[in-house]
Amino acid sequence: MKKNIHRGSNFRDFLKAEGMLEEVEERAMKKAVALQLERLIAKNEITKTEMAARMKTSRAAVDRLLDASNPSLTISTLGKAARALGRKIKIELVPA
Repeated sequence: MKKNIHRGSNFRDFLKAEGMLEEVEERAMKKAVALQLERLIAKNEITKTEMAARMKTSRAAVDRLLDASNPSLTISTLGKAARALGRKIKIELVPA
């Protein structure tokens, strides 16, 4: 099979070369967590106000938690959100 000389590196390689890979991956993880929480809240028909009460925090804190563009997220806050939804968190460190 002939190699395509017009084919470049993949997007991940580009981000790494630009020094942006870690930041992009972290944002993607935050977005995935926010999306998963939003889906669970909707599935359980919980309002943000009720979620805040279950977490013993403010509605603004819940909004920040669900804001995919807000990078600040602590394990403690994530744990509170998980417990409020009858879930637990699982974090795994994998080879780079």
